[in-house]
Amino acid sequence: MSNSTLKQGMVLFAVAVAAAFVYNAFSPRGIRLVGQWDTQKGVISAGEKNAPVVHELEIDSVVAAKRAYDTGALFVDARSPEAYREGHVRGAVLFPVYAVEEHLEAFLARVPTDRYLITYCTGRECEDSHELAQVLLSLGYEKVSVFIDGYPAWEDAGFPVAP
Repeated sequence: MSNSTLKQGMVLFAVAVAAAFVYNAFSPRGIRLVGQWDTQKGVISAGEKNAPVVHELEIDSVVAAKRAYDTGALFVDARSPEAYREGHVRGAVLFPVYAVEEHLEAFLARVPTDRYLITYCTGRECEDSHELAQVLLSLGYEKVSVFIDGYPAWEDAGFPVAP
């Protein structure tokens, strides 16, 4: 291979890499270049740029979540119906993020938009509660938080659960 061919190959490679980064930057389904991998700081995320994780909505303490529960916040379970049946926060409403259409009418009829809602799923490696929080905000719910440690932490703390 000649020196000239090698240089042309390197230039072609550099152009291809640059084009890929430009495409990623403008694509609505592009990949986030920097992820949040530290579960100590909140829900991990490294998905699409438009992923639903909004750290400002997070409740990162089971004690703070219990305090909100005790003052009347409604917990909304984003998990599957099967997981909900196995155990959930006592009084929580099932609203699986992957079956929003199926549960939407009943939820809207039952829960006023000014009610404080706290979504949860299976912990810091689960984005479902964040995604559901975004759905609820888009439906006009005004006060929505995400309990990032989810059902496992709630149950481990010995707080009220229902089978």
